[in-house]
Amino acid sequence: MKKDKIEIGEKCKSHIRGVKDTMDLLDGKWKTLIISHLYYVGTMRFMDLKRQVEGIASKTLSKELKDLEMNNLVKRTQNNTMPVSVDYQLTCFGESLHTIIDTMGEWGIRYRKDLLGKETKVVAEVID
Repeated sequence: MKKDKIEIGEKCKSHIRGVKDTMDLLDGKWKTLIISHLYYVGTMRFMDLKRQVEGIASKTLSKELKDLEMNNLVKRTQNNTMPVSVDYQLTCFGESLHTIIDTMGEWGIRYRKDLLGKETKVVAEVID
């Protein structure tokens, strides 16, 4: 039995390539969570991120932040303080992911409520 070849238009190919590129940039378990925290909270220090991103090791957080900085999604600012402190914030390019982050958050809330039958409870913590 011969299978028919599926034709994909140029617009579809372009969008699929765009999805792949986005997935490559946000690859892994942690990058999207780090970006989400920086988007919703704003500028954060390394240890604040470590405390907020549950389960991430310091070495992993450091690597992920370097990758995000290299890809122009996160800006690292070393402060002239003693001891030295470093702030992380989204770049304009990183902030352009806001629709993806918001949509993922809304979808996750609906999924949890509709399919798992659980309400999402948000606990706000103040970060010093």
